[in-house]
Formats: sequence, structure tokens, C-alpha cells
Amino acid sequence: MENKSKMYCGLFIGLGLVVMGALLYLAISDFKNADRKVSVRGLSEREVEADMVLWPVVYTQTGNDLQTIYQELESKNQIIKNYLLKAGISPDEILVNSASIIDLDTERYSTNQKGYRYLATQVITVNSSNVAKVVQLQQTQNDLLRSNIALQTDMYQYPTNFIFTRLNDIKPEMIEQATKAARESAEKFAADSKSNIGKIRSATQGQFSIEDRDQYTPQIKKVRVVTYVEYSLD
Repeated sequence: MENKSKMYCGLFIGLGLVVMGALLYLAISDFKNADRKVSVRGLSEREVEADMVLWPVVYTQTGNDLQTIYQELESKNQIIKNYLLKAGISPDEILVNSASIIDLDTERYSTNQKGYRYLATQVITVNSSNVAKVVQLQQTQNDLLRSNIALQTDMYQYPTNFIFTRLNDIKPEMIEQATKAARESAEKFAADSKSNIGKIRSATQGQFSIEDRDQYTPQIKKVRVVTYVEYSLD
């Protein structure tokens, strides 16, 4: 009986040593492979059309009498509003802002030799989802010259802003494309190094960026996202 107990005890000890050895082997293997990894980047880009536009229609009016200037502004504002309405812009998409008036005679260090005292800047803002219509109007805005209205198109403080608002609609698909591109890069690296791609160790998603495609077509946007993925190598 005592011999059997010793035999079972030795058997259990031997089995324990085998298990410990196996676990130790796996631990050493994991340790040796801990630095076997590849970090890759996946890119997804696409072009989209802006679905909102903010167009400041700007002109200036000069004179020496404020009452006369006010009347001129009222008349020209109505002409511009009628022009926009006739072109298909909705009344609720047109906002007439208060005019900014500068008294040149009271400007510090001013030596006014312009022949007029007051300079008024009028801004009528068009906030519309009809982007194509606004682009067309920008190309034909010289039609207002017939009404003695010269729009200011070179004032840097009043840029036209084209906006893309449907980013959430395309986010999932673009992230999927970027992640797929990252895995393809990792698989190419693994094949070149005679390894296999393992599990994802970490992944981060860069911010989405929306930029003009170029300076000539700001209504067309380039959407871009980058994902960074780290895979283990087996």
C-alpha cells in the first residue's frame, strides 16, 4: 500500500513537471515572439461634392450724406434680393446684414483725399443647400453691373465657404477601406519576411480631414482618413 502511494505521488510529481515544462515552453515562446510585430498604415480617400454653401454677396457704397447712402443701400439690396429670388434662391436662404460704415474724416491719421466722406460695406449672406445654383450665380454675377452694382469678389475677409455635412454617412465605409488597406500592407510585409499575420495588437484611427480638391473647384472636397494598425507576426 505504501509502495502504491509512493508510485502515485511520483506519478503526480512527474505529471506536474511535464505541465510546468509545457507552460514554461509556451511562456518562453511568447516572450521570444513578443517583439515580432508589424505596424502598418491604411489610407482611404474619396472626392465628394459640397452640400452647403455660405456665399457673402458684398458691395460698397460711398457718399457724403448718410441719408442718401442709406437710400442707395436699400435700393441695391432689393435689386440683389430680387436677382437671387429670380434665380431660385429661397427667401429663407437670404440674410441682409447691417451695413458697416466708416467715416473717413474721423479715421486716425487720415488725410482723406478721396472726394467722399463715408464708405459703406454691405454684405448679403446666401446660406443655401443649392450649391450648383450658387456656383452658377457666381459665374454670372456681372449681370448686376446693369443695375450699377459692382460686387466685391476680392475681399479676403468675406470668402465663400463650401461645406460637406454628410461625413457620418461615409465614415463607416471609409474606415473599413482604410483598415483593409492596412491589412493588405501587413500581409505583403509578412509574405516578404516569410511570416504569417497574427492578431491585431493595437489599432488607432486618425482624424478625418476635409479639404478643397483644388483652388479652382472649392465645391469639390477631398475626404481623407488614415488608420494605424499593429499586427503580431507568427
